[in-house]
Amino acid sequence: MNWRKSTYSGGGEGNTCVEIAETVTRIAIRDSKDPARATLSVPVPSFAAFVEGIKRHPRPGA
Repeated sequence: MNWRKSTYSGGGEGNTCVEIAETVTRIAIRDSKDPARATLSVPVPSFAAFVEGIKRHPRPGA
């Protein structure tokens, strides 16, 4: 899989975020601090709805 980190990943080496990898039908998500551990996989439409929800309701102070 081709993993990528958010452009908003924080700190020195950018390892305080999640990484995602895309397939045709699913988005895989893993912890960048421990990439060998299990991943979460969700359907593309569900991930898109999640991202849109975050854009509409950003974290306070962000």
